[in-house]
Amino acid sequence: MEQLDYNLLFRWFVGLNLDDPVWDVTVFTKNRERLLEGDIAQAFFDQVLTQARAHALLSDEHFTVDGTLIEAWAGQKSFKSKQGGPTPPPDDPGNPTVDFRGERRSNATHASTTDPDARLAKKAQGREAKLCYQGHLLMENRHGLAVATETTCATGTGERDAALYLATSRPGRRRITLAGDKGHDTAPFVRTCRTFRITPHVAQRRDVSAIDRRTTRHPGYPVSQRARKRVEEIFGWLKTVGGLRKTRYRGVRRVGWMFTFATAVYNLVRIRNLVEAVG
Repeated sequence: MEQLDYNLLFRWFVGLNLDDPVWDVTVFTKNRERLLEGDIAQAFFDQVLTQARAHALLSDEHFTVDGTLIEAWAGQKSFKSKQGGPTPPPDDPGNPTVDFRGERRSNATHASTTDPDARLAKKAQGREAKLCYQGHLLMENRHGLAVATETTCATGTGERDAALYLATSRPGRRRITLAGDKGHDTAPFVRTCRTFRITPHVAQRRDVSAIDRRTTRHPGYPVSQRARKRVEEIFGWLKTVGGLRKTRYRGVRRVGWMFTFATAVYNLVRIRNLVEAVG
């Protein structure tokens, strides 16, 4: 709102003249709700994919699925016990001191008072746990374009569940390959993939793996393993250029809207570069 008040570029972009009064902040809030209700992000994403198909840039046989953590707009101090109970008055109402030492906190017993949909999660062992969401992508392997998105609460099985949802909800039922990291190398995931005519080209665990020679012996398996790493480029762009390292929204619905919209923008940039390279 401050930018609209004195920045000529912002005024030009939204169509305000120099002497026009700036709108009330509730205008943006109401417009955002209209965009959410109309599912504009998904409609925009679908139109971008239509452009990619027109340029024959999409593969309909080989895909990769992966997920990433998106830090929620909620602090650790908001992660409080669901049981409630009396608490001493804060030493600073604006930024109280909280001592978590010796307190066992988990998503089963605690929840954020700022953003109830956020869940405590960490990327790997030894890393700091933060309140997060999970963003999931289905990428086609030919040119590294995202063809489907999903945003969920951060859970231990959320990445595999979303992977199956994205892969099985695609249009058409022809056999495809689905690449993924070692987190997808579980017997239930591999079994479900094969039930839906999906060849699981997921990375093998070193100890016990559900992927056997009937999958790894094919020359397409190492090709999928190389191509799947391209999905990290999408996540890297979304978190730096797309501004999704830490979301500015609360609630899985709004975070998902922004995740889908930002992914569509990434596809637009990628399509432009691919078309220019071919041309």
